[in-house]
Amino acid sequence: MSRWSRASQQVATLLGVPLPAIALLGTLALSACSDDTESAAPDPRPVRTTTVEKRVGGQPLALTGRVEAANEAALGFRISGRMVERTVGIGDRVEAGQVVARLEPQNEMNALRSAQANLAAAHAALTEARNRFERQETLLSQGWTTRALYDQAEKARATAEAQLDAAEAQLKAAHDLVSFTELEADAPGVVTATGAEPHEVVQAGQMIVRLAREDGKDGVFDVPAQVLRSVPADVEIEVRLSDDPSVKAAGRVRTVAPQADPTTRTFEVKVGLTDPPEAMRLGATVTGQIELDTLATIEIPASALTKVNLQPAVWIVNPADHSVSLRNVEVARFDPATVMISDGLDVGDVIVTAGVQALHPGQRIRILGAEP
Repeated sequence: MSRWSRASQQVATLLGVPLPAIALLGTLALSACSDDTESAAPDPRPVRTTTVEKRVGGQPLALTGRVEAANEAALGFRISGRMVERTVGIGDRVEAGQVVARLEPQNEMNALRSAQANLAAAHAALTEARNRFERQETLLSQGWTTRALYDQAEKARATAEAQLDAAEAQLKAAHDLVSFTELEADAPGVVTATGAEPHEVVQAGQMIVRLAREDGKDGVFDVPAQVLRSVPADVEIEVRLSDDPSVKAAGRVRTVAPQADPTTRTFEVKVGLTDPPEAMRLGATVTGQIELDTLATIEIPASALTKVNLQPAVWIVNPADHSVSLRNVEVARFDPATVMISDGLDVGDVIVTAGVQALHPGQRIRILGAEP
């Protein structure tokens, strides 16, 4: 028997208390000492919260874009050669049929002169073949020649006629090549870009000038996919100049890009403008505004938004024990002060709006302004 056991029995005998009771008292004493050494639980962190609500009504949406020509064409020569002149520059206004650039025409002019000479020779050969055929035809009717000589003369006349047709076609092709050394505008418009300078050797089809035709203007906007889904079909869009909102024009969506931009993940939307004022020049910055569908939407303060797993998220408060947890959300639109949420929140959810950077999952919070 150990010394401690013998001492316990002696104490129990003197006090008249059973030995198990003495052991229980020792355990309680040790437990009290242990509780004193434990650290106190952390105080709840003070935060501000709000309750999620849905707001019904048309949502005005404004996007910034630019003015572009509804029909833009890249003009280039049909043949290769050395460009000797470009008569227009960026911003110049041109008319239909106006010459905007020229190639060195020496080779084409030589080909034209050769075609003209071939045509003259073909005319002379046809005249000689016809005369020979007419003589053989007369002699055959009088019996002074053979049928073989007549057939030979007839074949020579047909060959000369075919050679004349070929010479005429070559002459027309030579004229076309000469005309291809001059580049003409096919419609009135404004030059928006140039692709080559005088004295450069250019290739067939290379862009020499880019022409914005004057048959319409577009407001071009980069639109997020969430906004595209919420915009009503065939909605009228009001487009205003960013630096002068009094200058405005109405328009409707004309085309939507089938593929998102790989960098911004937005879709290019072209809005055809109806009778745009002269002040809406090409390249001007404009603002387009529309009313979204009158559907219930959820808006939260921008300060409530955080990020988890590289995705937008918010802190949700558990009303039972005032602990917080993270929940991913889908953002439809960002504003400087508010964020529109398209998925991830329900009406009645309590979210943290201030103090989000100092929280961790499962932490208890204290709502500022609430009863302690």
